[in-house]
Amino acid sequence: MIADTAIDIDAEIARGIDQEPDTMSARNPRDTKPPRRRDLAVAAACGVFAATMVAAAYAAVPFYNWFCRATGFQGTTQVARLAPANVLERKVRIRFDANVAGNLPWRFAPDQTSIEVKIGEVVTVGYTVVNESARETVGEASYNVTPPTAGAYFSKINCFCFTAQRLKPGEKRDMTVVFFVDPALVKDHDQDDLDSITLSYTMYVVRQSEPRVEVGPTLAPGRS
Repeated sequence: MIADTAIDIDAEIARGIDQEPDTMSARNPRDTKPPRRRDLAVAAACGVFAATMVAAAYAAVPFYNWFCRATGFQGTTQVARLAPANVLERKVRIRFDANVAGNLPWRFAPDQTSIEVKIGEVVTVGYTVVNESARETVGEASYNVTPPTAGAYFSKINCFCFTAQRLKPGEKRDMTVVFFVDPALVKDHDQDDLDSITLSYTMYVVRQSEPRVEVGPTLAPGRS
């Protein structure tokens, strides 16, 4: 009798457990979004992120150029419109270097390898370039100065750098750079031992777009 009663109690307990709601697996419709809306939200967020990164990349280029000009970072020189108000007695030797990228058939050299200038003195120096190929080519010069910390005090009034030079076969061209060493250099005690600066140019080829070929209308056979 006791055994039958125990069996009945166990059965009732099992039946009650089976009838309890599965709270762990139940979902509240308000807590979930339809899969399609969720996918669209993720895709939109990814698109905004990608657009932001592209915009940041484009903005970084002018900012980097401004930073280099303002600080002389990596030997970037300064741009000036006017000569300094005074010329100091301290002198610095300026060395000139010229290089040509391997795929540009030009000869490029300074008119003189070095000069000694007073700080604040405006100087004009010439470079010569010759196209040694049998075809017209286009080149462009980039530049820097060493030591890199001197870039903040090396100011150019006029320069041929970053200007495309188009030369016919065998053509020779004389180009000039006008510069001075800023008198502010003497206030920078990290430059007290500076006695020489090297201005270096490198000519690179400029790719030319293929000329367009105009194609006339096609005439039917027998017509002219």
